[in-house]
Amino acid sequence: MTSAPLTRVWVPGWPCPVGSVLRQHRRGGGDPTYRVDESGRHWRGLRTPDGPATLAIEARPGAGDVLAEAWGPGAAWSLESVPALLGAHDDWTGFEPRHPVLAEAWRRHPHARLGRSGLVMEALVPAIIEQKVTGQEAFAGFRMLVHRFGERAPGPGADLRLWVQPTPEVLRTIPSWEWLRLHIDPARSRTIVTVARVADAVERTATVAPEEAERRLRTFPGIGVWTSAEVRQRAFGDPDAVSFGDYHVAKDVGWALTGTPFDDDELEEFLEPWRPQRGRVPTLVGMAGLRRPRHGARMSPRTHLPAKVTRP
Repeated sequence: MTSAPLTRVWVPGWPCPVGSVLRQHRRGGGDPTYRVDESGRHWRGLRTPDGPATLAIEARPGAGDVLAEAWGPGAAWSLESVPALLGAHDDWTGFEPRHPVLAEAWRRHPHARLGRSGLVMEALVPAIIEQKVTGQEAFAGFRMLVHRFGERAPGPGADLRLWVQPTPEVLRTIPSWEWLRLHIDPARSRTIVTVARVADAVERTATVAPEEAERRLRTFPGIGVWTSAEVRQRAFGDPDAVSFGDYHVAKDVGWALTGTPFDDDELEEFLEPWRPQRGRVPTLVGMAGLRRPRHGARMSPRTHLPAKVTRP
């Protein structure tokens, strides 16, 4: 029998677009740690500082509030995090669109917010898996990792087939041949194992200023500007985090705002006037659904799994 949940009713000070804020934490349509049920509730399997939790969030526009329910050892922590997760601490003060496309996107999405989860490892592990591979391969690798080494989310999470990511203790003991079976190559698996060994220090980056968090994250081998930005966007809600090095971001922003795709150097120069809120520009471009036309063959997924894997 599922135990009764802890509950919280939160009244945001604006019409909170729950779905659009939360979806940045979803790793592909088959993410085993994220579900949306038939009623529109968003379910997440979380590993909090207090332990695993199942968190369900339901927007109630008629009442003007948000209902959150949570189960498991991390239930209380999860409920406490809900306002930040939904963007309560995001502040657009000082941001100027400076471009008619951005102004129109902001007009159409006036209640957009950047949420922050406060869970650094949760954001970091899938970001490492997504390095320099196709989305298809990355999402598949993450699913296999969670299914193979994670655990069922507490309470009703099990019935929903909701999972929680593996603990750092588990991650650092996964042998090399198992990473290969997940189609995660040695470079990425070494980075995951490295950060798992110092997971407490990694999590503490959520308590420092964005510039210091960036510096600390990038001291770890295998974590560069792209991975750091992906983590800062989700775990910290950092409005200045830009995913330089992404296959699409620079090209899409350049095409949407100038008609010509950018490279990373051009994007960095173009975004400078928006510092310290540069990340809002790609966010608004994405909200507007502006992506350059895709031409040519898609990149084929790579495989890092040998024809036969022999355990030592």
